[in-house]
Amino acid sequence: MTLAKPEPEPTRLLLIRHGETDWNRAQRIQGQIDIALNDTGVEQAQRLGQALAGEPITAIYVSDLDRAQVTAQAVSRVSGVALRTDLRLRERHYGAFQGLTYDEIVEQWPQQAQSWRERDPAFAPDGGESLLDLYARVLPALESLASAHSGEQIVWVTHGGVIDVLYRMATRQDLTIHRTWELGNTAINRLLWTRQGLTLVAWGDVAHLSEAARDETV
Repeated sequence: MTLAKPEPEPTRLLLIRHGETDWNRAQRIQGQIDIALNDTGVEQAQRLGQALAGEPITAIYVSDLDRAQVTAQAVSRVSGVALRTDLRLRERHYGAFQGLTYDEIVEQWPQQAQSWRERDPAFAPDGGESLLDLYARVLPALESLASAHSGEQIVWVTHGGVIDVLYRMATRQDLTIHRTWELGNTAINRLLWTRQGLTLVAWGDVAHLSEAARDETV
């Protein structure tokens, strides 16, 4: 008689979006352009580190982009946990849209702007990724990193597009559904991962900030 293997313990995931940048404030598409934190973003990162000081953290995974790295360094300094850079945690590549505001995109590519706003999952800006591409990048990253830390708590410091995909996974919402949830800079989002998938525990905790985190709407 072969005994069934016990289910691994859940992995707790603290999901963090990087601190604010000037391009966030201007609602300019960053994508994979390497934009630094502004002064507000640096302060947000410091406050985030203080807020997580008492958390049991086993690993910190972070996008290679500077705005995520600097945010994650604040958590690393307090926790003593080294950063592990993973390119799969990069923001969605917006191709020709990168560096532009929504108004500029509408002016230059009205049809593409409409496909983007309608959340066509197969649409990709010229040279960029579609929502399906992003999903296909994030899902295996989640499964491989979370399964490696059964029974532990890990931190991801990443970007709005990645976090949006994970929220949809946890709440079983399709990629085509228009977003109604916030993706605040340095907000603390708590998820639970098992082999059955993600579960939402808590979302959008910004109690550590002196003012509401800026939400990226474009």
